[in-house]
Amino acid sequence: MEILWIGVGGALGSLARYRLGREIIKKARSTFPISTLIINLAGAVLLGIVTGMKMENSLHLFLAEGFLGAFTTFSTLMYEGFNLIQGKKKMNAAVYMGSSFILGVLGYAAGISLVSW
Repeated sequence: MEILWIGVGGALGSLARYRLGREIIKKARSTFPISTLIINLAGAVLLGIVTGMKMENSLHLFLAEGFLGAFTTFSTLMYEGFNLIQGKKKMNAAVYMGSSFILGVLGYAAGISLVSW
C-alpha cells in the first residue's frame, strides 16, 4: 500500500511541477531557470512543514516522498546548471546552483520552524 501512496503522490507532484513551471516561464520570460528555482524552494519549505507535522505514515509518504519528491527536481537543477556553464554563463550557473542549495536548506528549516512555532 505504501508504494501506491508514493506513486499517486508522485504522479500529482510531477503534473503540478510541469503546470506551475510552464506558468512561471510564460510570466518570467527569462533565460535564467527561475521556474525550477522557485519550485524547488517552495518544495523545500513545504517539505519542512510536512516533516515538522506529526502525521499518519501514509499521508507522509503521499506528501513527502510522493508529491514533493516529484514536485521538486534535483536532476533538472543539474541539467539547467550544466547548460548555463556550457552557454558560458558561469556566474549565472554559480548563482543558480548556490542559491538553490543555500536557500533550499534555509527554506526547509523555515518550514519546520513554522510548524513548531
